[in-house]
Amino acid sequence: MKQNTANWSKLSPYDRYFDFISQDIDRYAVLLSHIESLKLNSAVINIEGNKHIFIFPHGQKSLRTAGGVFPYKDTSPYLLSAHYDRVSGSSGANDNSIAVFHLLKAAILLEKNKAENWIIVFTDKEELKEGESLEDQGSFTLAKKIKTWGLSKAKIYNFDACGTGNVFIVSTTTDHILKDSEQANIKKVRKEIRQLRDYALETADLLRIEKILLAPTPFSDDVGFLRAGLAAQTITILPAHEADKYEALLRSRSDFADVIISGKIKEPSERRCLPETWRCINNANDTYTRLTPQYFEEVVRFITELISH
Repeated sequence: MKQNTANWSKLSPYDRYFDFISQDIDRYAVLLSHIESLKLNSAVINIEGNKHIFIFPHGQKSLRTAGGVFPYKDTSPYLLSAHYDRVSGSSGANDNSIAVFHLLKAAILLEKNKAENWIIVFTDKEELKEGESLEDQGSFTLAKKIKTWGLSKAKIYNFDACGTGNVFIVSTTTDHILKDSEQANIKKVRKEIRQLRDYALETADLLRIEKILLAPTPFSDDVGFLRAGLAAQTITILPAHEADKYEALLRSRSDFADVIISGKIKEPSERRCLPETWRCINNANDTYTRLTPQYFEEVVRFITELISH
Protein backbone atom coordinates (compact mmCIF):
# COMPACT_ATOMS: atom_id res chain seq x y z
CA MET A 1 0.00 0.00 0.00
CA LYS A 2 3.04 2.29 -0.14
CA GLN A 3 2.19 5.59 -1.79
CA ASN A 4 4.28 8.12 -3.67
CA THR A 5 4.44 11.15 -1.37
CA ALA A 6 5.88 13.49 -4.01
CA ASN A 7 2.58 15.22 -4.78
CA TRP A 8 0.04 15.30 -1.95
CA SER A 9 2.56 15.99 0.81
CA LYS A 10 3.92 19.04 -1.00
CA LEU A 11 0.56 20.71 -1.44
CA SER A 12 -0.88 23.09 1.14
CA PRO A 13 -1.95 22.40 3.83
CA TYR A 14 -0.43 18.90 3.79
CA ASP A 15 3.09 20.31 3.44
CA ARG A 16 3.62 20.17 7.23
CA TYR A 17 2.15 16.70 7.61
CA PHE A 18 5.49 14.90 7.85
CA ASP A 19 6.72 17.37 10.44
CA PHE A 20 3.55 16.67 12.42
CA ILE A 21 4.06 12.88 12.49
CA SER A 22 7.77 13.04 13.33
CA GLN A 23 8.85 11.36 16.53
CA ASP A 24 9.75 13.59 19.51
CA ILE A 25 7.96 16.58 17.95
CA ASP A 26 5.74 19.04 19.77
CA ARG A 27 2.59 18.37 17.77
CA TYR A 28 0.70 21.21 19.41
CA ALA A 29 3.41 23.72 18.45
CA VAL A 30 3.67 22.44 14.87
CA LEU A 31 -0.09 22.50 14.38
CA LEU A 32 -0.57 25.95 15.87
CA SER A 33 2.33 27.38 13.84
CA HIS A 34 0.89 25.86 10.66
CA ILE A 35 -2.59 27.23 11.35
CA GLU A 36 -1.12 30.70 11.84
CA SER A 37 0.91 30.42 8.62
CA LEU A 38 -2.32 29.54 6.79
CA LYS A 39 -3.82 32.76 8.22
CA LEU A 40 -6.84 30.95 9.64
CA ASN A 41 -8.85 32.61 12.40
CA SER A 42 -7.79 30.54 15.40
CA ALA A 43 -7.88 30.50 19.18
CA VAL A 44 -6.43 28.22 21.82
CA ILE A 45 -8.66 27.42 24.77
CA ASN A 46 -7.12 25.59 27.72
CA ILE A 47 -9.60 23.44 29.64
CA GLU A 48 -8.31 21.55 32.66
CA GLY A 49 -4.83 21.36 31.17
CA ASN A 50 -5.94 20.30 27.69
CA LYS A 51 -5.15 22.71 24.87
CA HIS A 52 -7.93 22.70 22.28
CA ILE A 53 -7.36 24.66 19.06
CA PHE A 54 -10.40 26.36 17.52
CA ILE A 55 -10.81 27.75 14.01
CA PHE A 56 -13.67 30.12 13.15
CA PRO A 57 -14.74 31.89 9.95
CA HIS A 58 -12.91 35.20 9.61
CA GLY A 59 -16.19 37.04 10.17
CA GLN A 60 -16.19 35.87 13.78
CA LYS A 61 -14.19 37.53 16.53
CA SER A 62 -10.90 35.77 17.19
CA LEU A 63 -10.86 34.43 20.73
CA ARG A 64 -7.77 34.10 22.88
CA THR A 65 -9.59 33.01 26.00
CA ALA A 66 -12.97 31.50 26.72
CA GLY A 67 -14.19 34.78 28.22
CA GLY A 68 -16.89 36.96 26.72
CA VAL A 69 -19.61 35.87 24.31
CA PHE A 70 -18.68 32.76 22.35
CA PRO A 71 -19.41 32.80 18.58
CA TYR A 72 -22.77 31.29 17.60
CA LYS A 73 -24.12 31.39 21.15
CA ASP A 74 -27.64 29.91 21.35
CA THR A 75 -27.57 28.81 17.69
CA SER A 76 -26.76 25.54 15.91
CA PRO A 77 -23.38 25.80 14.20
CA TYR A 78 -21.59 22.82 12.72
CA LEU A 79 -18.75 21.84 15.02
CA LEU A 80 -16.22 19.65 13.23
CA SER A 81 -13.67 17.95 15.46
CA ALA A 82 -10.54 15.84 15.20
CA HIS A 83 -8.09 14.98 17.96
CA TYR A 84 -4.45 15.92 17.45
CA ASP A 85 -2.84 13.84 20.19
CA ARG A 86 -1.41 10.37 19.61
CA VAL A 87 -0.32 7.31 21.55
CA SER A 88 3.34 7.20 22.57
CA GLY A 89 5.34 5.02 20.20
CA SER A 90 3.08 5.69 17.20
CA SER A 91 3.58 8.24 14.46
CA GLY A 92 -0.19 8.78 14.50
CA ALA A 93 -0.18 8.87 10.70
CA ASN A 94 -3.80 7.79 10.35
CA ASP A 95 -4.90 8.18 13.99
CA ASN A 96 -5.39 11.02 13.81
CA SER A 97 -2.97 13.23 11.91
CA ILE A 98 -4.54 12.93 8.49
CA ALA A 99 -8.03 13.92 9.71
CA VAL A 100 -6.48 17.05 11.24
CA PHE A 101 -5.03 18.02 7.86
CA HIS A 102 -8.27 17.18 6.06
CA LEU A 103 -10.04 19.65 8.36
CA LEU A 104 -7.36 22.28 7.69
CA LYS A 105 -8.00 21.83 3.96
CA ALA A 106 -11.74 22.07 4.58
CA ALA A 107 -11.25 25.30 6.58
CA ILE A 108 -9.36 26.86 3.68
CA LEU A 109 -12.11 25.90 1.23
CA LEU A 110 -14.89 27.08 3.56
CA GLU A 111 -13.14 30.45 3.90
CA LYS A 112 -12.71 30.67 0.13
CA ASN A 113 -16.42 30.02 -0.33
CA LYS A 114 -17.30 32.50 2.46
CA ALA A 115 -19.21 29.80 4.31
CA GLU A 116 -20.54 30.62 7.76
CA ASN A 117 -22.00 28.74 10.70
CA TRP A 118 -19.04 26.44 11.37
CA ILE A 119 -16.38 25.86 13.97
CA ILE A 120 -13.44 23.48 13.69
CA VAL A 121 -11.80 22.22 16.87
CA PHE A 122 -8.67 20.14 17.20
CA THR A 123 -9.08 18.36 20.51
CA ASP A 124 -6.42 17.38 23.01
CA LYS A 125 -6.33 14.13 25.00
CA GLU A 126 -8.54 11.80 23.04
CA GLU A 127 -6.12 9.00 23.80
CA LEU A 128 -6.50 7.68 27.35
CA LYS A 129 -3.84 5.97 29.41
CA GLU A 130 -4.34 2.80 31.40
CA GLY A 131 -6.57 3.49 34.38
CA GLU A 132 -8.09 6.69 33.01
CA SER A 133 -11.85 7.02 32.53
CA LEU A 134 -14.00 8.72 29.91
CA GLU A 135 -14.28 11.72 32.21
CA ASP A 136 -10.53 12.22 31.76
CA GLN A 137 -11.03 12.53 28.01
CA GLY A 138 -10.50 16.00 26.58
CA SER A 139 -13.80 15.95 24.72
CA PHE A 140 -15.69 15.34 27.98
CA THR A 141 -14.43 18.49 29.70
CA LEU A 142 -14.67 20.38 26.40
CA ALA A 143 -18.34 19.35 26.06
CA LYS A 144 -19.10 20.63 29.54
CA LYS A 145 -17.63 24.01 28.56
CA ILE A 146 -19.48 24.02 25.24
CA LYS A 147 -22.74 23.80 27.17
CA THR A 148 -21.81 26.84 29.29
CA TRP A 149 -20.92 28.76 26.11
CA GLY A 150 -24.46 28.34 24.77
CA LEU A 151 -23.49 25.76 22.14
CA SER A 152 -25.59 22.83 23.34
CA LYS A 153 -27.36 22.84 19.97
CA ALA A 154 -24.14 22.56 17.95
CA LYS A 155 -24.16 19.83 15.31
CA ILE A 156 -21.00 17.90 16.18
CA TYR A 157 -19.23 15.71 13.63
CA ASN A 158 -16.04 13.98 14.72
CA PHE A 159 -13.46 12.73 12.22
CA ASP A 160 -11.05 9.98 13.19
CA ALA A 161 -8.67 7.76 11.18
CA CYS A 162 -9.78 9.10 7.79
CA GLY A 163 -6.70 8.31 5.72
CA THR A 164 -6.91 4.68 4.59
CA GLY A 165 -9.56 3.50 2.15
CA ASN A 166 -12.68 5.00 0.60
CA VAL A 167 -15.59 3.42 2.49
CA PHE A 168 -17.18 5.93 4.85
CA ILE A 169 -17.98 4.31 8.18
CA VAL A 170 -20.70 6.19 10.07
CA SER A 171 -20.23 5.08 13.65
CA THR A 172 -23.10 3.54 15.63
CA THR A 173 -21.08 3.05 18.82
CA THR A 174 -23.07 5.66 20.73
CA ASP A 175 -26.31 3.81 19.87
CA HIS A 176 -25.03 0.72 21.62
CA ILE A 177 -23.85 2.73 24.62
CA LEU A 178 -27.26 4.36 24.97
CA LYS A 179 -29.43 1.31 24.39
CA ASP A 180 -29.80 0.45 28.09
CA SER A 181 -29.43 3.96 29.46
CA GLU A 182 -32.06 5.36 31.76
CA GLN A 183 -30.84 8.97 31.84
CA ALA A 184 -33.60 11.56 31.81
CA ASN A 185 -32.55 13.24 28.55
CA ILE A 186 -31.82 10.01 26.68
CA LYS A 187 -34.65 10.36 24.15
CA LYS A 188 -33.47 13.84 23.22
CA VAL A 189 -29.86 12.71 22.72
CA ARG A 190 -30.94 9.67 20.68
CA LYS A 191 -33.04 11.91 18.44
CA GLU A 192 -30.16 14.34 17.93
CA ILE A 193 -27.73 11.56 17.06
CA ARG A 194 -30.23 10.15 14.57
CA GLN A 195 -30.57 13.59 12.96
CA LEU A 196 -26.78 13.95 12.69
CA ARG A 197 -26.53 10.51 11.13
CA ASP A 198 -29.37 11.07 8.67
CA TYR A 199 -27.76 14.33 7.55
CA ALA A 200 -24.40 12.60 7.06
CA LEU A 201 -26.07 9.94 4.92
CA GLU A 202 -27.93 12.63 2.98
CA THR A 203 -24.62 14.40 2.33
CA ALA A 204 -23.02 11.18 1.13
CA ASP A 205 -25.97 10.57 -1.18
CA LEU A 206 -25.73 14.10 -2.56
CA LEU A 207 -22.07 13.50 -3.38
CA ARG A 208 -22.93 10.10 -4.84
CA ILE A 209 -20.71 8.33 -2.36
CA GLU A 210 -21.86 4.75 -2.77
CA LYS A 211 -19.54 3.08 -0.28
CA ILE A 212 -20.89 3.82 3.17
CA LEU A 213 -21.47 1.57 6.18
CA LEU A 214 -23.27 2.09 9.48
CA ALA A 215 -21.24 0.17 12.07
CA PRO A 216 -19.79 0.28 15.59
CA THR A 217 -16.25 1.69 15.73
CA PRO A 218 -13.52 1.94 18.38
CA PHE A 219 -13.95 4.70 20.96
CA SER A 220 -13.35 8.27 19.84
CA ASP A 221 -14.21 11.79 20.99
CA ASP A 222 -17.91 11.14 20.35
CA VAL A 223 -18.01 9.03 23.51
CA GLY A 224 -16.56 11.87 25.61
CA PHE A 225 -19.10 14.28 24.17
CA LEU A 226 -21.88 11.78 24.88
CA ARG A 227 -20.71 11.30 28.46
CA ALA A 228 -21.25 15.03 28.97
CA GLY A 229 -24.72 14.89 27.38
CA LEU A 230 -23.96 16.12 23.86
CA ALA A 231 -24.79 14.22 20.67
CA ALA A 232 -21.88 13.70 18.29
CA GLN A 233 -21.40 11.62 15.15
CA THR A 234 -18.05 10.02 14.33
CA ILE A 235 -16.97 9.41 10.74
CA THR A 236 -14.06 7.15 9.88
CA ILE A 237 -12.78 5.40 6.74
CA LEU A 238 -11.87 1.81 5.82
CA PRO A 239 -10.64 0.07 2.66
CA ALA A 240 -13.45 -1.70 0.80
CA HIS A 241 -12.19 -5.24 1.40
CA GLU A 242 -11.88 -4.58 5.14
CA ALA A 243 -15.33 -2.96 5.31
CA ASP A 244 -16.88 -5.95 3.52
CA LYS A 245 -15.31 -8.42 5.94
CA TYR A 246 -16.31 -6.30 8.92
CA GLU A 247 -19.91 -6.06 7.71
CA ALA A 248 -20.02 -9.84 7.38
CA LEU A 249 -18.61 -10.22 10.91
CA LEU A 250 -21.31 -7.94 12.34
CA ARG A 251 -24.00 -10.03 10.64
CA SER A 252 -22.62 -13.20 12.22
CA ARG A 253 -21.79 -11.69 15.61
CA SER A 254 -24.48 -9.45 17.00
CA ASP A 255 -22.47 -9.14 20.20
CA PHE A 256 -19.41 -7.54 18.62
CA ALA A 257 -20.48 -3.95 19.35
CA ASP A 258 -20.71 -4.91 23.02
CA VAL A 259 -17.23 -6.43 22.78
CA ILE A 260 -15.84 -3.12 21.53
CA ILE A 261 -17.64 -1.09 24.20
CA SER A 262 -16.71 -3.42 27.07
CA GLY A 263 -13.00 -3.20 26.31
CA LYS A 264 -12.73 -6.92 25.54
CA ILE A 265 -11.50 -5.93 22.08
CA LYS A 266 -8.01 -5.76 23.65
CA GLU A 267 -8.03 -9.53 24.01
CA PRO A 268 -5.97 -11.08 21.14
CA SER A 269 -8.78 -13.38 19.99
CA GLU A 270 -11.20 -10.46 19.66
CA ARG A 271 -8.65 -7.98 18.34
CA ARG A 272 -8.01 -10.25 15.36
CA CYS A 273 -11.62 -9.67 14.32
CA LEU A 274 -11.07 -5.95 13.87
CA PRO A 275 -10.33 -4.56 10.39
CA GLU A 276 -6.58 -4.43 9.79
CA THR A 277 -6.61 -0.63 9.57
CA TRP A 278 -7.96 -0.41 13.13
CA ARG A 279 -5.48 -3.02 14.38
CA CYS A 280 -2.67 -0.80 13.09
CA ILE A 281 -3.66 2.33 15.01
CA ASN A 282 -2.24 3.20 18.43
CA ASN A 283 1.00 1.36 17.72
CA ALA A 284 4.10 1.49 15.52
CA ASN A 285 2.17 0.07 12.54
CA ASP A 286 0.28 3.36 12.07
CA THR A 287 2.60 4.73 9.38
CA TYR A 288 2.12 6.93 6.32
CA THR A 289 2.75 3.97 4.00
CA ARG A 290 -0.76 2.74 4.78
CA LEU A 291 -2.40 5.99 3.63
CA THR A 292 -4.37 6.18 0.38
CA PRO A 293 -4.03 9.80 -0.79
CA GLN A 294 -6.02 9.11 -3.97
CA TYR A 295 -9.14 9.30 -1.74
CA PHE A 296 -8.24 12.38 0.32
CA GLU A 297 -10.18 14.78 -1.88
CA GLU A 298 -13.39 12.80 -1.45
CA VAL A 299 -13.10 13.02 2.34
CA VAL A 300 -12.52 16.78 2.21
CA ARG A 301 -15.49 17.22 -0.16
CA PHE A 302 -17.69 15.36 2.29
CA ILE A 303 -16.57 17.62 5.14
CA THR A 304 -17.18 20.84 3.26
CA GLU A 305 -20.52 19.60 1.89
CA LEU A 306 -21.78 19.03 5.43
CA ILE A 307 -21.56 22.80 5.88
CA SER A 308 -22.49 23.96 2.41
CA HIS A 309 -25.61 22.11 1.31
